[in-house]
Amino acid sequence: MGVSGHGEDGRVIPITAAPSYAEPEPLAKALAFLRRRITGDYEVDEFGYDPELTDKVVLELIRPIYHHWFRVESLEVKNVPQEGGALIVANHSGTLPIDALMLQVAMHDEAGRALRLLGADLVYQLPVLSHVARKTGHTLACREDADRLLRKGEIVGVFPEGFKGVGKPFSERYKLQRFGRGGFVASAIRAGVPIVPTAIVGAEEIYPKIGDLKFLARTLGLPYVPITPFFPLLGPLGLVPLPSKWLIEFGEPIRTDEYDHAAADDPMLVFNLTDHVREAIQQLLNELRLRRGHAFPPFF
Repeated sequence: MGVSGHGEDGRVIPITAAPSYAEPEPLAKALAFLRRRITGDYEVDEFGYDPELTDKVVLELIRPIYHHWFRVESLEVKNVPQEGGALIVANHSGTLPIDALMLQVAMHDEAGRALRLLGADLVYQLPVLSHVARKTGHTLACREDADRLLRKGEIVGVFPEGFKGVGKPFSERYKLQRFGRGGFVASAIRAGVPIVPTAIVGAEEIYPKIGDLKFLARTLGLPYVPITPFFPLLGPLGLVPLPSKWLIEFGEPIRTDEYDHAAADDPMLVFNLTDHVREAIQQLLNELRLRRGHAFPPFF
């Protein structure tokens, strides 16, 4: 709508208001998102990955924990390839696999890449968790899925320690467990993609595991049921993670494209490369612990 003003000679001069290019209201964006969900106007890949749901809902829920509770700092992000496939290999800890979620936020927000995590069988035996995992880009930790994702140019994440790492006692914190037979290395060789050793410091302190309810774990079919200073003593309140300070560092990439694809079937080569990756992560962990200092803020 126009308004008017007066020139020096008293004439009326029309003044046209500048057009408004304001962004749509948050409510409008939310309604548009819901409309797309209801009508099925969104994309899901062959693995069940739903990028829009992951970006607009799941990561939005996790991001405040990343920034304000754990105060995560991601270091040497430049070591993550900006395009093409790569294998992120990280240590696993924390009693509950929250480190996987924090790594996913770091990859998305800091590196600008979607992380396709390989999960244990147990994840895909649980109805709700299985569905959510698929929707957010995770898939079963098997050779076929890993190979297909890497050859598509995706960033694949793996925690070779598995439950041995995430469920280890607090007394063994930041000591890497066995990496298995190196299947992840063989997949990287077959796809000719770099391996990025990655260290996560901070997860070990969120649920300090001091014991294990083995009988209950066997009854429930779980790898362990932890005892921490606050769980099960405080009940559900004991499930709130302690606000430790986190650092995530992406190490120097280890190239695999110099090997022939047949090298993936050489057990000695795969073992040596697996051991090399493990040593690189352990060294990063040792350095990061010193760099971080105290795990908790002074007021805690």
